[in-house]
Amino acid sequence: MPDTNQTLDARGLNCPLPILRTRKALNTLTAGQTLQVIATDAGAVKDISAFCEQTGNELLSTSQSGEEHIFVIRKA
Repeated sequence: MPDTNQTLDARGLNCPLPILRTRKALNTLTAGQTLQVIATDAGAVKDISAFCEQTGNELLSTSQSGEEHIFVIRKA
């Protein structure tokens, strides 16, 4: 797993909160920095992918550990 600049714990949050919190967290980073998002909402898998495509941020990795979905995003 790549080193990240910030981690967002979105466990227990349902759509659309993981995306809203991800957007807010990315706004605090500078271009090129990375954000790790940990979410338990199964919808976050497609939502975060679509969010990155729409906003130009790069989804570096997606993994799953039990109920947790882990994303690493590089800010555009």
